[in-house]
Amino acid sequence: MPTLFLIEDETTLAKNIERYLERHGWDVETAESAEDGLQRVAAVGPDIIMLDFNLPGMDGLAALSILRERDPQARIVMLTGHANVQLAVDAMKAGLSDFIAKPVVLADLKRTLDRLVNDSRLQRQIAYHHSRESGALIDLIGECPEMTDLKSRIKLVVQMQPSEGSPPPSILITGETGTGKELVARACHYESPRRDGPFIEVNCAAIPHSLLESELFGHERGAFTDARERKTGLIEAADGGTLFLDEIGEADLAIQAKLLKVLEDQRIRRLGSVQDRRVDVRIIAATNQLLEQRVRDGLFRADLFYRLRVVHFAVPPLRGRENDIELLAGKFLEQFGRRYGKPALSFTQNARDALNAYDWPGNVRELRNLIEQTVILAQDNLIDVAGLSMPLIPHTAPTSAPLDVTAGVDLASIERDLICQALEKTRRNITQAARILGISRDTLRYRMEKHGLSRA
Repeated sequence: MPTLFLIEDETTLAKNIERYLERHGWDVETAESAEDGLQRVAAVGPDIIMLDFNLPGMDGLAALSILRERDPQARIVMLTGHANVQLAVDAMKAGLSDFIAKPVVLADLKRTLDRLVNDSRLQRQIAYHHSRESGALIDLIGECPEMTDLKSRIKLVVQMQPSEGSPPPSILITGETGTGKELVARACHYESPRRDGPFIEVNCAAIPHSLLESELFGHERGAFTDARERKTGLIEAADGGTLFLDEIGEADLAIQAKLLKVLEDQRIRRLGSVQDRRVDVRIIAATNQLLEQRVRDGLFRADLFYRLRVVHFAVPPLRGRENDIELLAGKFLEQFGRRYGKPALSFTQNARDALNAYDWPGNVRELRNLIEQTVILAQDNLIDVAGLSMPLIPHTAPTSAPLDVTAGVDLASIERDLICQALEKTRRNITQAARILGISRDTLRYRMEKHGLSRA
């Protein structure tokens, strides 16, 4: 739903414009002077600003210059009953988007505003694509059977077009932290017919529960103590596109109930409002938690869980994609090599073997961060195991025969051997050895002293 901020001192005209546009799906916020408008416009964040030229106090041309200085991309329309060539030239130099002559024909005004908001959205979309890496399936790097199947299912599901008036099926993405759930969500959006609409991401774990409802649904002026201006929520901002709810398992039960209503009837109600607003949004949710267990524990609504899981994509962990580890590492090495001016880097076979031997508890994110740090610290073009910037723990292989505890086990000796192995692997780096063993540095120092192991 687009928003217009109207600065007009003629109360009757302002009310007529407000009523007409709101009947046609616009939100309208008004101010009677340039000074008042300049104070409030940033909080509203409108799609278009429309102001009269003849205003009490500061005139429209002076206000236009200030608005353009604050936001060079703002779409600004001027109302005037005293248009002349010089005014038009000055206004266009100051960055005016269009003129509307008085008396105003409301139907013509709406057509102008619709055209400008569509142009603005298109330009934002183009700028967004230029400012970020692609969100298509090509970004889901992997040739293992699990990833090949995942990409095929994404393409099959998201390119289906529901019948007119039917909401698109919601999607639930599960997987361990760092597996690339956000990339899957972006691929679902940019491979779908909604690719030209907005992609709005919300991390439910990063926003306090007390603020999440206002962020998602918006609020009216005066809805609560600090609600000085009307605010459009992120669900409305995603109208025509996709809303990605990351870490959905962290949302509290009250928010879950309201999200269920959005999924069921595609309507929202701002805080403090008595009017429902229809939205056209595909909702994609992601979590690294077991939602089934949270349902059993009473922490997640069963009806929302089943409503979100109309389509379910499970992203495999990196340790189950051994054939993809070298492929991903090579892509990251090339990417960061270009970024940091080291384009000729490559791995030795020993380094590849070490990468394949690691369990990757942080999955693709951990691998990406490791390669970036490795590239930054690289002094030679050929990167060996020693050039990898953190110790790598091999897979925990099963022992050839289980320990016979009936024959007695020397736990102190086993502990001492494990500490010695960790210290040797890390060249006696206490911090890295403690990380390998899963204990704190202080605990490791205590156990070294206990076993008579010198730090020297």
